Amino acid sequence: QVQLVESGGGLVQTGDSLRLSCAASERAFNTYTVGWFRQAPGKERTFVAAITWSSRNTYYADSMKGRFTISRDNAKTTVYLQMNSLKPEDTALYYCAAGRTVKAPFLPSQYDYWGRGTQVTVSS
Repeated sequence: QVQLVESGGGLVQTGDSLRLSCAASERAFNTYTVGWFRQAPGKERTFVAAITWSSRNTYYADSMKGRFTISRDNAKTTVYLQMNSLKPEDTALYYCAAGRTVKAPFLPSQYDYWGRGTQVTVSS
């Protein structure tokens, strides 16, 4: 059982940056694809970004391309999400997820383990 803990969220202003972290409890995490998703109040959970175990492939939702960067440090069993030029519409609870076999990284159902989320609030 892999436990995931997100951190790094907070209250920021439009145009600011944040770096989210997703720390895993098991080194098996290093062989998993990891994704970030977000969920705003009253809305469905949506895909943000994903990264394969080797960092060879990264994936982004269209609205995040050029603003968000996903990376990982397997020595620290941690995945990061660097978020720049934040907008009020980025306000949401951000979750990380890990999956052994992920064929469609934008689908929540592809992931086996989930964290509890970290809140990001962007004021205008």
